[in-house]
Amino acid sequence: KKISDVLQKSAPKPGVPADLQNLLTKHFGENRSVIELEELQLSDSCFLPANDLTHSFSSYLKEICPKWAKLRRNHKEKRSVVMLVLCSSALRSLKLIKSMTAFKGDCRVLKLFAKHIKIKEQMSMLEKGVFHIGVGTPGRVKALVEQDALCLNSTKYMILDWNWRDQKLRRMVDIPEV
Repeated sequence: KKISDVLQKSAPKPGVPADLQNLLTKHFGENRSVIELEELQLSDSCFLPANDLTHSFSSYLKEICPKWAKLRRNHKEKRSVVMLVLCSSALRSLKLIKSMTAFKGDCRVLKLFAKHIKIKEQMSMLEKGVFHIGVGTPGRVKALVEQDALCLNSTKYMILDWNWRDQKLRRMVDIPEV
């Protein structure tokens, strides 16, 4: 049997906080002490309710962030975003940006992925303007944070596109580079 055959037949399950905790423990378990691993443990209060696969992306955002208009108005910092959405690919990022039109209002969205956009361009855009939502891939977001182009201090929401599967039926967690 191929893994793609098995995954195609299985019903998609919504992600739970334990999935992320298991991933962190598995990734950092070998190189960290017991005390450092305890610091990596996130309580359930750190997590918003997961999309139970009955919501569209826009309606899910409205549910988890009911005071978005106020957050959007009060955000004035450059080089930061209020909401950061991480996806497994640039194409998925574009799809999510298009699907959140009912949620956005008059905020500015920044594309944070490598497809046709150079990192220097993104760095200068972050320096020049105020952006409310950043949608991108983990690799590009990591590169921007490491170069101090993106500051996460004012980020209130970080949304992982955890349940979406690509053509090979891999979730974001299944991709080794992530």
